[in-house]
Amino acid sequence: MAPKHNPLKLNPLQLRTLTIFQALARDPAAARSGPGQGEATIERFPQAHGGHFHVGHGAVSAKDASGLYIDKVWHALERKGLARADWPHNITLTSAGLSYNTGLAEEILGPSPH
Repeated sequence: MAPKHNPLKLNPLQLRTLTIFQALARDPAAARSGPGQGEATIERFPQAHGGHFHVGHGAVSAKDASGLYIDKVWHALERKGLARADWPHNITLTSAGLSYNTGLAEEILGPSPH
């Protein structure tokens, strides 16, 4: 039996934001491992330029990233057990948050335009 898509019923903004947080968590320029095993803490958030921002070697459209700067989105992910938020300083993705299949990575994360 295939896993249910979006079992925590995240709304579209929460799904997009979690997808971007997952990508940032893999970027050593933005995040570090821990504090708990299987967790990652994002400490640096990209600034958009030219309608996009960079995550590692890829890019994300600024329109997909509005949730990165909304405290209610951070706290919703926290309530669902996917993160621990220290708004606006950093957010720690739990192992559940890092592994949650949003189904949006291929749609949101693209190659850098330059």
